Amino acid sequence: MDLYYNFLAFWILFGALTFLYLIFSKTIAPYGRHQNNKWGWSIDNNWGWFWMELPALVVMPVLVVLGTTELDVYIIFILFLWCFHYFYRAVVFPFKLNTKGKKIPIVIVCSAFIFNLINGFFVGYELGFISDNNFSLDTNFIIGTIVFSVGVYINRIADNKLISLRSENKDYQIPRGGIFNYISCPNHFGEIIEWFGFAIIIWNLSALSFALWTAYNLIPRALNHHQWYKNYFSDYPTNRKAVFPFLF
Repeated sequence: MDLYYNFLAFWILFGALTFLYLIFSKTIAPYGRHQNNKWGWSIDNNWGWFWMELPALVVMPVLVVLGTTELDVYIIFILFLWCFHYFYRAVVFPFKLNTKGKKIPIVIVCSAFIFNLINGFFVGYELGFISDNNFSLDTNFIIGTIVFSVGVYINRIADNKLISLRSENKDYQIPRGGIFNYISCPNHFGEIIEWFGFAIIIWNLSALSFALWTAYNLIPRALNHHQWYKNYFSDYPTNRKAVFPFLF
């Protein structure tokens, strides 16, 4: 058990260092609106998303089901939340995208595959083999479920808005209305909220690690998107922040 938590602590530290590197180096992952041909071989964008997200959908539930933790209503609820997100992200979302002809570098797909494999392992192993299952309708469960649901709602509304804009016009447009009036990337904001809600429900280190890694990954991405919008549109709203309303 000590070895597991040592590896998990290292993973969290590695995430923090990766976050700082992405922030200060201003590295931009070359997919989506940032697509370029400088990162080697690429594959279809839709299938790239599928393969990136698939490990999390599979690994975490398998570990929990095979683990020593009793599969009661609480554990099944946790599995439902996880699979609800990752079935959408791996199977539904990629094929809703209007990105015909867009590519994603294989190196990005492989990096995300490994990222989701490791995070899925940590969350699934601690929940399935280590955590004591003392479920009750306590404050953590209630608050975490509400926060998770709010995050999902924001994320899905933002995703649908962006997809609809691409359906209406082949070129990029300025998204307007709702939380888009305050931030450039409410889809990323919603996903960060979602996984911190998940961490509040489970209240263990692996879930917190995953929430932190979500923020480590999506905050730099949102900052890059925000700067892209400002460069691409001369009339882009100057009062918008990147990912957190009124902050940055």
